[in-house]
Amino acid sequence: MIVKLSPAKVNLHLRVLARRADGFHNICTLMQRIDLCDEMTFTRAERGINLRCPGSTVPEDNKNIAYRAADALLSRLPDPPGISITIKKRIPVAAGLGGGSSNAATTLIAINEMMGLHLGVHDLMETGKRLGADVPFFIFGKTAWATGIGECLHAAQNIPQLWYVLVNPGFEISTRSVYEGLNLRLTKRAVNYKCPQLRSINGIIKSLRNDLERVTLNLHPVLQHFKNLLVQHGAEGALMTGSGPTVMGIFRDEEGAIGAEQALKNAGAGEWPVYRASSI
Repeated sequence: MIVKLSPAKVNLHLRVLARRADGFHNICTLMQRIDLCDEMTFTRAERGINLRCPGSTVPEDNKNIAYRAADALLSRLPDPPGISITIKKRIPVAAGLGGGSSNAATTLIAINEMMGLHLGVHDLMETGKRLGADVPFFIFGKTAWATGIGECLHAAQNIPQLWYVLVNPGFEISTRSVYEGLNLRLTKRAVNYKCPQLRSINGIIKSLRNDLERVTLNLHPVLQHFKNLLVQHGAEGALMTGSGPTVMGIFRDEEGAIGAEQALKNAGAGEWPVYRASSI
């Protein structure tokens, strides 16, 4: 049996640069893992893939990306053994935090280890890329700039540690519908965009940007309310992560994050989930 933590991620900078002929979009985003984690348990079984997510509404069959990740590796074996996977979800679902992609990446890493496949990071990332654009990032295992559709990764050096307070409104957002809401024109021209160099908290705060906010915040104005609350309670900046709807406040120290977390929980009185996390 192997037990692994499967971390969430946040986007500190997200530019949507162009719509591609394949329907996807070229982006430039700075992604960072945080210590808000699902817990995943992997156990050998005789046959098949048995996936359980107790207490969660996520699917437990091949509609779950972690299931498909397990199948992608086990199908390489001539006489594949079975695997039982249990996911204790803590990361909100469809929240812009990459929980599903992280589960898939963790599954690839765990099965590679359990089954002695000896696949390198590059091979695992290539497999992950076929499952979802964010999966390679979680295998990469470092704070990174992601370009292309998110699959081209470059380590971001000297990013300072940050603390976060995350507010999730409790409803889900379709990533596809948010990107479609941008209504970007198809372009075949190369897009030149230089990722900013961020080496200080002040630099990160000044560069906070998410092009997807204008779609999601327009659909759900309560998210702007969350951003305002976070700043009122000491956040250096506030931003929606990914396609939303989770909003994050950024803090220089844990003490400030603890105070804001409590204030947001009091303000919501249990109406919306609030999480505190730090960067990994």
